[in-house]
Amino acid sequence: MTRRGPVRGTVADGLRITLGVPYAAPPFGARRFQAPHPAEAWHEVRECTRFGPVAPQSAELPGSPAWRPGDEDVLTLNIWAPAETSGPLPVLFWIHGGAYTFGSSAQPDYDGSALAHAGTVVVTCNYRLGFEGFGHVPGFPDNRGLLDQIAALEWVRDNIAAFGGDPENVTVAGQSAGGGSIASLMSSARTDGLFRRAIIHSVPDAFFPPELAERLAREVAEAAGVAPTAHGLLAATPRALVEASDRVVARYAGDPASGFLHYDTVLYGPVLDGVLLTRDPVEAPGAEGATGLVDLLVCHTTEEYWLMHQVGSMPPVTTDDGLARFATDYGLPADLVAAYRALMPDAPVLDVFLALAGDAVFTVPTVRFAEAHARAGGRTFLSRFDRRRTRPDGSPVRAWHAADVPFAFGTLDATGVDFLTGGPADADDRALSRRMVDAWAAFAADGDAGWAPLTASAAPTVHVWDVPDDRTEGVSAAHALWHGARMAPPSLP
Repeated sequence: MTRRGPVRGTVADGLRITLGVPYAAPPFGARRFQAPHPAEAWHEVRECTRFGPVAPQSAELPGSPAWRPGDEDVLTLNIWAPAETSGPLPVLFWIHGGAYTFGSSAQPDYDGSALAHAGTVVVTCNYRLGFEGFGHVPGFPDNRGLLDQIAALEWVRDNIAAFGGDPENVTVAGQSAGGGSIASLMSSARTDGLFRRAIIHSVPDAFFPPELAERLAREVAEAAGVAPTAHGLLAATPRALVEASDRVVARYAGDPASGFLHYDTVLYGPVLDGVLLTRDPVEAPGAEGATGLVDLLVCHTTEEYWLMHQVGSMPPVTTDDGLARFATDYGLPADLVAAYRALMPDAPVLDVFLALAGDAVFTVPTVRFAEAHARAGGRTFLSRFDRRRTRPDGSPVRAWHAADVPFAFGTLDATGVDFLTGGPADADDRALSRRMVDAWAAFAADGDAGWAPLTASAAPTVHVWDVPDDRTEGVSAAHALWHGARMAPPSLP
């Protein structure tokens, strides 16, 4: 029984699995572009055996449902819980990634079964993406996707005890856009009391100043053929705004003179609106805010940006002139590029670019977030995913962006995962996955990841996830090069 009405899921392999539970009303029609509204109550038992519809997007991911125009009940969540338990269990609340533009909780690698078997109650949720979730609409709140996540956490607070979870022991977890979302939630007073721990993998440095969000909204409105006003944008269908966003992305990707968005065409992200987000989450995490000194477990991968190259989501930079232009467009000092060249003297320009871009977008903000949290007094664990191997044809399997997620979820055999992991899992992979699942579960239970936390006085050390065994080492040599530097695009042309 939830506060809105009774639900019925399924029991399988010792778990109670409840899918597609509404945590808020459909955010369309009269509620479009508004903060989430409570779901309407129901009285008959609601069958919750299938994932809910996904948010508007153009992506079609392996093994996942695609968005269909007309799907509106997109604010749902899912629960995996042990069927038998002697007391309330820690809750692990997962926020999916996808550049704030695509993805859903129904992705096969986000199945919560292994983590539930490890002794947690796992919750995953959908939230508004793209323009619906993060596009600027005059007179309406920014960061609607974040507001959805807060509404889902409030649902957990009010209902998770009925599923065997402890509402006083909630850990939020997320990767990429999910990690950036959690960094945002940690810095907001709106999340007071909703969670006590956080697991963040690969935090992207993608927090938008209001003027950039407003400009991109005007460009999307123009591409959709409507005025950039509330009236004009409300007149555009969700499909029209998805298609218009894709056209704007294609224009930036095809124009090398279009500035920083040419390299990383992500149009949407948390907006520093002065209301929900009053400070930069990377530079000033919320250790002193309303969430209190939450425990923090942070991870990044060794070769983040190689994934973006593999899937073709960014144009390759293969010349020294192109590398210099990239640094200029991102506001990076020229000596930083030279320093990377010195670290990688025999590498092709493309590899130098991918290392520099991956550090700029993901690695440096992730490590800085951890260091800032530790300096503020928060208990902080830092880790890096470095599992690599060689395919039979001699090509490398990279420790790239998102490769860590199926290991942490214990979903190495899920549909589509072999692309991220480089093929079928072997015994060493499965042992690594068990270690990561157990670390997440232990951290959710009592805040101890299993290795030494960072301290404000000592040089930072990193727990390195690898096969056949893990190890401890210092942060990368490249990290020291970023002292006083940050990816800071000066402006769009």
